[in-house]
Amino acid sequence: MTDRIEVAATELRPLLEEFILWARTNAPDSDPELVGPAALWHRLAFSPDLGTWKRADLRDLLLDRMPEVVDDPDAAADGMLPAVDAYLTFLAQTGRLTAGSDGLDDLRAELDDVEDRFVELMEDLIDDVDEDEDDDDDVGDLGDLEPFADELAALPTIRLRPDSELAAAARGVPLIAKARDLALWVGSGRRMGDDTLLSDAEIEEALATVGLPRPETSGPLAESVPQLWNVWNLAVDLEFLEPGEGNTVAVQDDTSEWPFDDDEDVLDAWMLGLHSVDYGDPEPSDDDLAMALAGLTRNLLVRLLLGGGSRALPELREELAEAVADNDELGGDAWAATGDPLAPVLDWLTGYGMVELDGDTLRLTALGTEGVVHLVDDSDIEIDARPAIESMSAHELLVLSAELPEEEADAELAAWMRLREPAKAAEELLQAAAEDEADALIRVQAASVVGTLGADAVPAWQAALKEPSLRPYAATHLSQLGVEGAPQPTEDDTYWLILDMWTISAGLGRAEFVGSLRDIDPEMINNLLEVIWKIPHAHVEELLDRISQVHPDKQVAKAARRALFKARSASQ
Repeated sequence: MTDRIEVAATELRPLLEEFILWARTNAPDSDPELVGPAALWHRLAFSPDLGTWKRADLRDLLLDRMPEVVDDPDAAADGMLPAVDAYLTFLAQTGRLTAGSDGLDDLRAELDDVEDRFVELMEDLIDDVDEDEDDDDDVGDLGDLEPFADELAALPTIRLRPDSELAAAARGVPLIAKARDLALWVGSGRRMGDDTLLSDAEIEEALATVGLPRPETSGPLAESVPQLWNVWNLAVDLEFLEPGEGNTVAVQDDTSEWPFDDDEDVLDAWMLGLHSVDYGDPEPSDDDLAMALAGLTRNLLVRLLLGGGSRALPELREELAEAVADNDELGGDAWAATGDPLAPVLDWLTGYGMVELDGDTLRLTALGTEGVVHLVDDSDIEIDARPAIESMSAHELLVLSAELPEEEADAELAAWMRLREPAKAAEELLQAAAEDEADALIRVQAASVVGTLGADAVPAWQAALKEPSLRPYAATHLSQLGVEGAPQPTEDDTYWLILDMWTISAGLGRAEFVGSLRDIDPEMINNLLEVIWKIPHAHVEELLDRISQVHPDKQVAKAARRALFKARSASQ
């Protein structure tokens, strides 16, 4: 069946691409993307002829087949029937609705007849999805950040501190130092016990090594030192400890070098241990009570972030107690049984450098803010967090600008530029653009910004002439500025610029790419294909392959295949 689907999809693709372009003008209120599943399953289940549509088949397709295969019933309920209506109209107006089909008026009448039932079926699917999500919600713990998603998305822009500042703070994190000391004490090839990792005597040594007191207990010592095992687990997370041969564990070679000299290495290590925040959760002996408190540390962190980075601890404590009780029927009992549930939470977060307590005010540190933003991002929740303007590199600026609305991107660029002399800004931006020859979007953005700096950018443009990926832009701008002795742009430079534009267009999706190709006269694009394959652009083969697949003009597609063959032959 998979092969049949692939064959049918390949057969349909050119027709659907043309329909999408047609719909922009002729059915702008429809969503042509919704036609794909209906057209595909019509081809697979009802008619091998793409242009033959019958009322009975249309009814069966929409009421029997679509409920089984539709991915987004909400979108289908709102827009699939108007999209199918537009598609059938397109087939009729372009002469593709065959003589064996029912008439367009009859087909549209059938769409009207099935509309109410189709919407009911889609709504049933939506209800099923909602029930599944409700079931998922029932098993979530306090560490599930999804309930905070709307509030997090509504936060004003969060500015993250420079890496140098964060690394300096991370070097002083007490828990990482304890994990290092414990790993060094473990040494190379320490054999683990069969019942517990360490014997009682070894546990006493380990406690002394990391500065933890020996608990008074009449039971097994291993069961009374959860803080030690948390530090042990952190050492594993940080890759200070690793399994050895047999039933042994060993210290990693570079563990003794912590705190590392390189800022990036320091932050990489700190991030490895970020999920250790869960070790701060209270651990009552009763498993059910422990589960009721699972995720408490993450919950506290996100509430701090939503509070602007600080909260009054008494108020936060009361809020968390209520959240625990609401989340689990044993929550109230768990909170009461633990004494002070926030004590281990604050102890761990302080030890990992994420919070600081000033009287009754609890604050996120710069490291803490960085960490919570990463935890939110790991949960696939939207949050607007950006590097501080003063510490943002040119490359970070260009990457960020590509993701922002134009007005916001312009504001970021303006703020960044105000901190630099124009000549220095031009130099940094073009150097960033040269970092990855395959990144056409960054290159075009950088050239666009530097192009506004006029004569101040001349030295940077002259230096960029040495970079193959930037030479076309540099030659063009230097020529426009009338710089004496500057090289004139060549035809190859023009071809490079075209390839960059096509690369960006292809990245926006098939419809955008096809639209950009349609803007070029077929004869002109054929002439381009005769020569553009020679350009040593990172994406030339990929683009030629794509043109050969999607261009609606068969002659252009054929010319693209020939050019692709030449490009591949030349690169071997």
